[in-house]
Amino acid sequence: MKKITLICVGNIKEKYLTDAINEYKKRIQKFFDLNIIEIAESKLLSSQKEIEKALNEEGAKILEKAKGKTLVSLCVEGKELKSEEFSVFVDEKTNEKELCFVIGSSFGLSKEVKKASTNISFSKLTFPHQLMRVIFLEQLYRAGTIMNNITYHK
Repeated sequence: MKKITLICVGNIKEKYLTDAINEYKKRIQKFFDLNIIEIAESKLLSSQKEIEKALNEEGAKILEKAKGKTLVSLCVEGKELKSEEFSVFVDEKTNEKELCFVIGSSFGLSKEVKKASTNISFSKLTFPHQLMRVIFLEQLYRAGTIMNNITYHK
């Protein structure tokens, strides 16, 4: 089974998001061996210097957890893909080695993480990072259905 890791900065506090995440995790297990890793988010920061320091600390943890995997950052600066293109991307990359996606904190991701990865954007819009986890999991499920010719994607 194709292995995928999702590294997320921060945790989920809202029950409705947890319910949606659990539902997609259940659906995804038909297609992928999914591992979700949460990294603690830095607390409220007031200066740009503090934010950069926090991003660098989070980035070091992300890079450590992603060692040996193909790293893909989900960020607004990344390339936008259609669902079918995302499916092909996932299929091809998981044939090479384990694929590791990253969702950053409300402050984003460090420059080092973005440099070390392929960058994909799901939209030019900004989403809360907790909601982005649900959006990503839905798209991963959709990719699995496309790859396996199962009716879901329209």
